[in-house]
Amino acid sequence: MGPPLLLACLLAPLCARGASPAQPGAAAPGSPQAWRQHEGPRRVKRAWVIPPISVSENHKRIPHLLVQIKSDKQQPGGVIYSIKGPGVDEEPLGIFSIDKFSGKVFLNAMLDREENDRFRLKAFALDLGGVTLEDPTDLEIIVVDQNDNRPLFRQDVFTGHVVEGAEPGTCVMTADATDADDPDTDNAALRYSILEQGAASMFSINATTGEICTARPGLDRETMGAYNLTVQAADMSGDGLTTTAMAVIYLEDINDNPPEFTKEEFSMEVEEQAAGMDVGKVFVHDKDLAGSPNWLAKFTILEGDPEGVFTIRTDPYTNDGVLSVAKPLDHEVRDRFELTVSVQNERPLEPAAPASPRALATVRVRVRDVNEAPIFRENPRRVSVLEGAPPGTPVTTYTASDPDTRQLQTLTYALLYDPADWLQLDPHAGTVRTKRELLHPSAFLQGGWYIALVLARDDAEPPLSATGTLSIEILEVNDHAPLLQPPAGMVCGRPGRGGSLLLGATDDDRPPHGAPFHFQLSPQHPQLTRNWSITRFNVTHAVLAVLVELPEGPYSLPLLLRDSGTPPQERHQLLNVSVCHCGRDGICEDGVLAAATAGAGITLGALMIILGSSILLLVLAGLGAARARGRRRALRKGLLQRSRDDMRDNILNYDEQGGGEEDQDAYDINQLRHPELFSPRAKPPVRRDAPLSSATPLAPRKLPNSPSDIEDFINEGLEAADSDPSVPPYDTALIYDYEGSGSVASPLSSIVSSLTDEDQDYDYLSEWGPRFRRLADLYGQ
Repeated sequence: MGPPLLLACLLAPLCARGASPAQPGAAAPGSPQAWRQHEGPRRVKRAWVIPPISVSENHKRIPHLLVQIKSDKQQPGGVIYSIKGPGVDEEPLGIFSIDKFSGKVFLNAMLDREENDRFRLKAFALDLGGVTLEDPTDLEIIVVDQNDNRPLFRQDVFTGHVVEGAEPGTCVMTADATDADDPDTDNAALRYSILEQGAASMFSINATTGEICTARPGLDRETMGAYNLTVQAADMSGDGLTTTAMAVIYLEDINDNPPEFTKEEFSMEVEEQAAGMDVGKVFVHDKDLAGSPNWLAKFTILEGDPEGVFTIRTDPYTNDGVLSVAKPLDHEVRDRFELTVSVQNERPLEPAAPASPRALATVRVRVRDVNEAPIFRENPRRVSVLEGAPPGTPVTTYTASDPDTRQLQTLTYALLYDPADWLQLDPHAGTVRTKRELLHPSAFLQGGWYIALVLARDDAEPPLSATGTLSIEILEVNDHAPLLQPPAGMVCGRPGRGGSLLLGATDDDRPPHGAPFHFQLSPQHPQLTRNWSITRFNVTHAVLAVLVELPEGPYSLPLLLRDSGTPPQERHQLLNVSVCHCGRDGICEDGVLAAATAGAGITLGALMIILGSSILLLVLAGLGAARARGRRRALRKGLLQRSRDDMRDNILNYDEQGGGEEDQDAYDINQLRHPELFSPRAKPPVRRDAPLSSATPLAPRKLPNSPSDIEDFINEGLEAADSDPSVPPYDTALIYDYEGSGSVASPLSSIVSSLTDEDQDYDYLSEWGPRFRRLADLYGQ
């Protein structure tokens, strides 16, 4: 740029009025009152108005003189200049400054138009006393733009999509850029171009807008699925600064390629009877996008399978056709198939796609023969046998067939399930016969049917078998006559007033050999019809009625009962009828009931005696149980009590020692007085202190002959007492009611002893064994 424009402000000579001395009362220069005097509206002199100043951004000669301002109010050197505003005392600070004496305004830093395109300042002129000489004036500094910014694309990579086969001129996307320079200058005038896109040059770009469109036909996704374009943007209308970006264009698939078989013929093999099994695959190829609806194939069996034995489906992952067996195959019926299969897409081809015939392939399937299990053509087999048929009666011949007609195989049979063991089976012919008499009713019958299972097996390797169900209906035979239930009853002896009795019957035979039953008075006794009549009530019951008034008492009526079987069964049976006295309502009275009971053989008095005896027995049993409970309680009480005076641990305390000689109820003392009277042939006395026992007690033992035999005698007695189940345990308390006074027996001291203890020799105690050693020590001293 040229040198900055310097404005010299030539001001008029100072007027006399302004130079005259101050009048009285005038404000001092620089005072607030003097400043307010200049605040009123005044006409600004033309010399003091400063036009806008232009300065280029990025100016590097710093400091740089922009302008010089002057005031004509004072002589040079008598004015103080200042500026205020953005770039001076406001952000950004320090960009502009002024020489306060000369009025020169300087640029102190480089400017950036993209940050601030202009600055508006205020200029002030004061005298040396601080009095305003001029009104503040505007100082505008305009920053002139330079091409210092490259264009910028909005993104580094632009992505677009277009269908394959699109017509020329089809717009895909817009790759636009921006420039930070002044849009009103060429510095921001952008132009777009494609630097690189391959040899085909399939796309073009609008130089002004940056819109990318197809330039020529022939876009084919199967040939090239994506295009990478290098796009450039340049300012100064294409002659300035430049920048580049990538534009990636993907071609979207359309169904313009039909599927094709990889070969014309396919061969497969499958076993017979293999329903639901996959046989094999037919392979296809489609150039369209894999996994898309344009690629997915659909197969159809056109010829060779009129029965619909096979089905074909599409594998969603490989797009191949999977041939499966829909119905069981039989090698003996048909051993090979030749199928014609076609393939096409799920979606129809685009009209612009080249026409081509439908793809066809031939699939040959061979059915491989395998061993098949026997088959019971009739399963289950239902037959009937008469109830009670004798053993050996033919039931049926139940056989199976072998589907393997081209193989020589032999079938054998066996009973797999025969719960009652009623049947026998010929293993080669399959003939079923009864093994024993078939009885009815039986727990093995279900609604009159007997169920058995027959197993058929071939002799192949490995052998296969089949199970057939044999349902045998046991036909009912009328072999039971009806039975009167109940065989006795009671009626009033007056006709029409309670003089009737409901009769019933049962029959073990099943329908139709049971009900309806026929009741009638025995034809052998025609005189009964004068007093009695029988009428039908329903299929199983009849009503016996009194025709004339009959005296009270028992009657026996012979009846004839007959069922409805073929041939019918009948039974003669007596009906015991008790005729009672009728009350007002036709009901037997209580007294009549007693009389009827007496007529039957049991009187009312006998019934009362039996009832009273039963009550008495119950009362006696209760008293006995209470007494036994009291004895057990007393026995437990005696066992728990102990003597506090007994200090020896080898003495068993029983509270009461036992009765004396006069206590004859507890023990018979004569056994001690005359042991010879109690021989083994005599009945031994019963101990009242021991529980009763049916075992025969041992014979009395022989008394010791000498003192040396006492130890053996005592040991034998202890052993006998311990092993005797009829005596109480050794620690059981022996309870006696009364000991008695006086004794006819001699005192114990008279047994092998003198009148005084001094004359007695106790040395023999030491010979009795260890049990008497303590006693020998006490008396031997």
